[in-house]
Amino acid sequence: MTTRVLTGITPSGTPHLGNYVGAIRPAIAASRTQGIESFFFLADLHSLIKAQDPVRTQRSTLEIAASWLACGLDPDKVWFYRQSDIPETTELTWYLTVVAGKGILNRAHAYKAAVDKNREEGVDDDAGISAGLFMYPVLMAADILIFNANKVPVGRDQIQHIEMARDFAQRFNHIYGKDHFALPEAAIDEQVATLAGLDGRKMSKSYNNTIPLFAPREELRKLVFSILTDSRAPGEPKDTEGSALFQMYQAFATPEQSAAFARAFADGIGWGEAKQQLFERIDAELSPLRERYNALMAEPERIEALLRRRGQELRERFAIPLLKELRYAVGLRDLAAAGDTPRATAAAKAALPQFKQYREADGRFHFKLLDGEGRLLIQSEGFDSPRDAGQLVAALKQAEHGDALQSESFKLEAEVEQVLAALAALRE
Repeated sequence: MTTRVLTGITPSGTPHLGNYVGAIRPAIAASRTQGIESFFFLADLHSLIKAQDPVRTQRSTLEIAASWLACGLDPDKVWFYRQSDIPETTELTWYLTVVAGKGILNRAHAYKAAVDKNREEGVDDDAGISAGLFMYPVLMAADILIFNANKVPVGRDQIQHIEMARDFAQRFNHIYGKDHFALPEAAIDEQVATLAGLDGRKMSKSYNNTIPLFAPREELRKLVFSILTDSRAPGEPKDTEGSALFQMYQAFATPEQSAAFARAFADGIGWGEAKQQLFERIDAELSPLRERYNALMAEPERIEALLRRRGQELRERFAIPLLKELRYAVGLRDLAAAGDTPRATAAAKAALPQFKQYREADGRFHFKLLDGEGRLLIQSEGFDSPRDAGQLVAALKQAEHGDALQSESFKLEAEVEQVLAALAALRE
């Protein structure tokens, strides 16, 4: 069975070594795994939430696309596309918006952090907060659900967004009576590599301590030699633990090479020699990638053609058929065909009792049983997980005696005989 794995890449400036070690290199390696269908998209619509500089958005999108291609992403073996080239995503965003609970969006980490910051500064809760930031989780859910991705690699701070996508998908499936969407799962890599920057802190643009991934050879050497080290002289043993220089070497070396470098530290290697070895190790891996990157950046039309081609193929294979199905599901149909609906089928469906599962604004999961005319027969209490609610629903469907209806987890809203009759109808 093929597993669909979707990775979003936000165009946000020039990629650096930390991006390469922590995200680009491992993601490309994972995409080559047997049984995996990989989707990589340039999240240019998401980037507009933080950056409204058109030239920067265009340039960053080009640089990020060229970087991933130069690092070995094979566009003929994975789906590599630009978010804005799939217009069905924004249409799906609206369908999800109308089923998304505002209470859930109120609890989104990014929105809550912005509100908390405003409160600390004594201004209005929503000062400077755009609707785009508030609705970000819905657009992210649409990115995932439009291709029915099974797994989404994210950091722990992003798990909430996957849970929201599951919630919106469940609500839509429930309201429109069919499993239109698969429920995605967060894929957490506990071994995600982080790289120390020039000053020893985590390499990050916000700290201004990065080394650009495709810096020219001489610039790369200059930056490596500017890595902060202590004052120990040549001949004095040096610690590998806590050393940004040693950590960076490990990220580009084999275990054997790292072990040899550690021995050199213990033997008192001079910092200049250690930095030279680090520079040569990094440059050996990046030199061919840098060459490919420069060639791609010199011909942006090749990247544009590739993204448009793959985007169109994705639309035809996945997005357009799905949106056709969803439009029909929500009632956006051909009005001339309104009389063609088989009334007998609709009546038969309406006559059957049915369980409905849903999630309230407090985040807890509930279910209810309705008879064929929509009258409430059972109303549940709230459950912490949809699985707990689902297990009780499954048990109730098998209930044949009144004793099985005695529970503190739900309340009977009708006579026991009526409820048992409805459950029996579901088993037929």
